Amino acid sequence: MSRFSRKYYQHDAQTLARALLGQVLVRVLADGTRLAGRIIETEAYLGVEDKAAHSFGGRHTPRNAAMWGPAGHAYVYFIYGMHYCVNVVSATPGDPAAVLLRALEPLEGLDTMRRHRAGRIAASRLRDRDLCSGPAKLAQALAIDRALDHADLVMGRELFIERGVQVPPQDIVATPRIGIGYAQEWAQKPLRFVVG
Repeated sequence: MSRFSRKYYQHDAQTLARALLGQVLVRVLADGTRLAGRIIETEAYLGVEDKAAHSFGGRHTPRNAAMWGPAGHAYVYFIYGMHYCVNVVSATPGDPAAVLLRALEPLEGLDTMRRHRAGRIAASRLRDRDLCSGPAKLAQALAIDRALDHADLVMGRELFIERGVQVPPQDIVATPRIGIGYAQEWAQKPLRFVVG
């Protein structure tokens, strides 16, 4: 499978969030195990003007430093003291925008994903469709944590995106983003994209 060039990621987050639908996120573990899933849900975070973005108002911290760098890198953050989430940095350096990967359709390495996700729910009871059905679940299933923050999705070997299928515009549903009620008028903007 082929990958995208850096230029593919150098678009505004809303455009990239739509384009990433249908593409394949790949995680290669230290032992060579390959985990992969088709991206089926994304959210765009538009940078300094977006009250829901970690970079809102020009906020630049060690936590969100990846957002300020080159497009085509991962921005991985820790949330609620227990979960990781993975984003794809878009636009250009100095324009801190990113796309949150919210859900995947698991394709490869499902048994390993199931083991990673097992906890309160036994691995044997985890359905395939539930393995990566939320941003924290997909990070856990693919063993993505802060060690992969800044990972180069174009040239990297541990975390990258391969070409999948192009989702026709009529098959993409846009809705408000989830869990950002604090973002005032930005909470209702249709910046969440789902394969319909």
